[in-house]
Amino acid sequence: MGSLASGVSVVTALDASGRPHGLTSSSVCSVSKDPPLLLFCVRQVSATLDAIRETGGFAVNFLDADGHEISELFASYNDDKFASVAWRPGDVAGMPRLEPTVAFTECALHDVIAAGDHVIVLGRLVGGATVPDRFPLGYWRGTYVRVSPPQYRREERNGHRPSDPSQSFHLE
Repeated sequence: MGSLASGVSVVTALDASGRPHGLTSSSVCSVSKDPPLLLFCVRQVSATLDAIRETGGFAVNFLDADGHEISELFASYNDDKFASVAWRPGDVAGMPRLEPTVAFTECALHDVIAAGDHVIVLGRLVGGATVPDRFPLGYWRGTYVRVSPPQYRREERNGHRPSDPSQSFHLE
């Protein structure tokens, strides 16, 4: 599976007492447009998963090319990962939003599905934003990689005007 390049994200959540939790994930994937769903996979034993189940929400922070140190921190077993990173509450559900990111989304818990020693967590997007002029952090064969700027966008290839990359959203 290391031959499949992936993006690098940090999934964050608040527990019932308001304490932030987070983990690094390279398994984030879009699932459905209607309703807007995404998924990520996580070990069944996880403080972040416990927080998600307690409060019914989480965020996905899609790291930008400079986010490798944040990825390493949230992949560690450090008990207080948030002590050394800047974060702020998301605009919709208040879930922890990190920097630097290319995008951020807040999700309501939709379902948790057992899958071996992991679970698949499905979330319904309720809000988020993209950040213009940043490129994502990738992971391939055990190494962080930078994604270079695209030569052209699909919209431009098809003769359409590109959409505004800094657009925020809120879904009901």
